[in-house]
Amino acid sequence: MNRANESSSKEFILLGFSDKPWLQTPLLVLLLASYATTIFGNVSIMMVCILDPKLHTPMYFFLTNLSILDLCYTTSTVPHMLKNICQNKKTISYGGCVAQLIIFLALGATECLLLAVMSFDRYVAICRPLRYVVIMNPWFCFKMTAFSWLTGFSNSVLQSSLTLNMPRCGHQEVDHFFCEVPALLKLSCADTKPIVSELFFFSVLILLIPVTLILISYGSHCLSTPNARVFIY
Repeated sequence: MNRANESSSKEFILLGFSDKPWLQTPLLVLLLASYATTIFGNVSIMMVCILDPKLHTPMYFFLTNLSILDLCYTTSTVPHMLKNICQNKKTISYGGCVAQLIIFLALGATECLLLAVMSFDRYVAICRPLRYVVIMNPWFCFKMTAFSWLTGFSNSVLQSSLTLNMPRCGHQEVDHFFCEVPALLKLSCADTKPIVSELFFFSVLILLIPVTLILISYGSHCLSTPNARVFIY
């Protein structure tokens, strides 16, 4: 850790809407209602997919993972936001900020990859219906899901490390509700253009790789079976 960051390593101040106190009560009600709905909806989807044997298929396996991801995604930021709204001093510890940053980035990247995997699943179901069970076997589905999670967290650790190693020169006030890369980069007292370029490159890479693979796969399979019948599930 840089010496320039030592004085600000204990905690950060989250500004949010601190300059608009009249918005805090409506925001608290809105966030609480949205968070409760998110928890209820995702837990319901997970329970139905797990308990109903008819839903033990690749599509619902991926949907269960997406629900878990969405539940963790909101839980990584919303509870602390609700806590800060109810307090006059809106802070977050350095360790809490690091954890929030890594988890938020990881789940965001994982969601992009998982949605790409779900698109591939639907492509196979429509373009290759007779081989769907063979292609989308449980072990293959598990590997694709594990790849999404591992790649998402690897990308997050890399981007978080680059962001947190930027010198902040004692700056502690984060102009946001939670710890996010753009907000933390604004605290830096050094030139952020190189780091922004690197982060942009890795972000585009995460988005383009799965999309490119799916398009290549889609094109090659559909060209080889021009008269394939379409089945809608």
